[in-house]
Amino acid sequence: MTVEVADNPELERYEARVDGELAGFAQYHVDGGRITIFHAEVDPAFGGRGVGSRLAGSALDDVRAQGLELVPSCPFIAAYVRSHPEPYLGIVAESLRERVMSGR
Repeated sequence: MTVEVADNPELERYEARVDGELAGFAQYHVDGGRITIFHAEVDPAFGGRGVGSRLAGSALDDVRAQGLELVPSCPFIAAYVRSHPEPYLGIVAESLRERVMSGR
């Protein structure tokens, strides 16, 4: 199984494809130097195979590479940051870090 994640800026989302087929996505909005990822989902047909984790990690790697500040309003993305604080907590907006880490 080959999972590829790419940004689709026209649709404002990161897309995960498994062997070329759309398997999931993470929707976002960029405002200046801040990106809010507000929704992520994986098609149930691809569930349990790590597609969501690959999607989250690749999206966050790209956010970090662009130097954007992250607002993880999607519960899945926030949980991913919480379980992988190094290296992702540092890109979260400072005012939200404690909240993200507490899971509130």
